[in-house]
Amino acid sequence: MQKLRATTKTGSHSYEITVGRGTLRRLGEFLRKTLGERAQRVAVISNRKVFSLHGAGIAGNLKAHNLISSPWLMPDGERFKSLQTVAKAVDFLATTEIERTDAVLGLGGGVVGDLAGFAAAIYLRGIPLFQVPTTLLAQIDASIGGKTGVNLPQGKNLVGAFHQPAAVIIDLETLRTLTPRELTAGWCETVKQAAVANRDLFDQTTKFLRRLSSNEASMLSPELEKLIASHCRFKAAIVSRDERESTDRMDHRSRRILNFGHTIGHAMEAVTRYRRFRHGEAVGYGVLVAGELSKNIGLLAPTELELLREAIHLCGQLPKAEDLDETKIIELVKRDKKTVGGRVQWVLLERLGRARIVDGKEITRQLLRTSLRAALR
Repeated sequence: MQKLRATTKTGSHSYEITVGRGTLRRLGEFLRKTLGERAQRVAVISNRKVFSLHGAGIAGNLKAHNLISSPWLMPDGERFKSLQTVAKAVDFLATTEIERTDAVLGLGGGVVGDLAGFAAAIYLRGIPLFQVPTTLLAQIDASIGGKTGVNLPQGKNLVGAFHQPAAVIIDLETLRTLTPRELTAGWCETVKQAAVANRDLFDQTTKFLRRLSSNEASMLSPELEKLIASHCRFKAAIVSRDERESTDRMDHRSRRILNFGHTIGHAMEAVTRYRRFRHGEAVGYGVLVAGELSKNIGLLAPTELELLREAIHLCGQLPKAEDLDETKIIELVKRDKKTVGGRVQWVLLERLGRARIVDGKEITRQLLRTSLRAALR
């Protein structure tokens, strides 16, 4: 078991990230230690599938530490990450009489974590939040950093709040329950993050993926625990220096670099009405498009782009994308939430492990179309 600590730049908030096997069996102990003796109730926000796998064990564990578990289950899928759903979640918190000394626990993937976090952020002007991510994508990225929110018809994550968790508890054993497709989505996110982190993390990630694809590595090996901890350590370091993703920062350690692959990924999700792609799958395509753009404007060497392509290929089969309307994707890109002064701020690569934020004026419509065609075919 590995324990990491995330601390915001102002020092106003610090929390522990625990990575290991069997950590769910110690969940009540973690929560009681963090919340203190006044806490009585924990609202567990999850979905039916995840809760059926882990809910009973969690309820029993919380009960053993004198914490009452009150579950609320949301529908499964990105299209349910909406204001309508979060209104129902907040109504549940009020009806259940959750108090400020109590807590919300987000049990599931990124959709559940984002919605649970937003509900915790706005209920009673903010109550403690525990993130218990059960997907690979959520474990290495979405659960860390305090970004919460929901989608609007106009785009993804347009309504939300920064609300740092009280703790993040990662149990690798939950990965046993994931489908190959969910794992592919998570691996795409690891490639995305490693590509902007540093060359060592990129090499560590691709090495593990190569071994996994050739059946030389066990999915739940000590190497995986180290890899996830390395990703969490990087994400926590970025967040600690740029908690609220300052628009004034353009350096390669701005929190904005974590949006690598997301500009196109979000547009692809929206153009297919969140029904074709898992989030990580869309990000996988977004990484390929951003890599093509990086090469086409003279930043990224072709040999580096080939390594990036190989890494995404190692993640697994992605849904088809060659039939998507390029014009609609380009139009949706204009609505990206990272737009500043009417222009998209692209996260591209100088090299693997080194990101650069590029003003949208350098990316012409034709250049984007060419890069889309090369990546989505």
